[in-house]
Amino acid sequence: MVAKTFGGAVYGVDARTITVEVNVTQGKDFHMSGLPDTAVKESQHRVESSFKSLKLFMPRNKVVVNLAPADIRKEGSAYDLPIALCVLKASEQIEAVELDKYIIMGELSLDGILRPIKGVLPIAIQARKEEFKGFVLPKSNAREAAIVNNLDIIGVETLQEAIDFFEGKIKIEPCAWIPAKCFKVRSTITIRILKMCRVRKILNVR
Repeated sequence: MVAKTFGGAVYGVDARTITVEVNVTQGKDFHMSGLPDTAVKESQHRVESSFKSLKLFMPRNKVVVNLAPADIRKEGSAYDLPIALCVLKASEQIEAVELDKYIIMGELSLDGILRPIKGVLPIAIQARKEEFKGFVLPKSNAREAAIVNNLDIIGVETLQEAIDFFEGKIKIEPCAWIPAKCFKVRSTITIRILKMCRVRKILNVR
């Protein structure tokens, strides 16, 4: 069975949508294609350990993970969460009918807790451009991504919480951006946005 969702890769100040596909079929071993770097390849170990902590399992059949487009290099550990969810769906351990309607990113610890990731703002901007329903990411990054309106920002703290959300067992209210509560004056996020705008202006002039 093939399961599919989407992630994002940041290049400079822009993001590119990445298709995450997983197929569980006859055979054995874990295979990953699509120019993954070492951190992406190591996701197999983080994902498998997270499964064990939740009494789930990594299929002993052949598991093929494809990150498309294949000619773009994929970097970092933020693909852990979309890979984990697709493996679970492809192996029929969960029923998640809306995986392909969201951008999903997040690094997993060995016990299934999600760690913060980088680059969520340009990924959220690209997700809105492509009219995705929402962006599922670590809760600690949700306020930053919530700067982007007209996109459901779903913050989760664990792999189990993400599973429960996609199976409809829990409802998570999208994070709302409230400037007075989310950021201090001249916060690092605000400064980052200003720098992105300046870079865009310089590129446009050139």
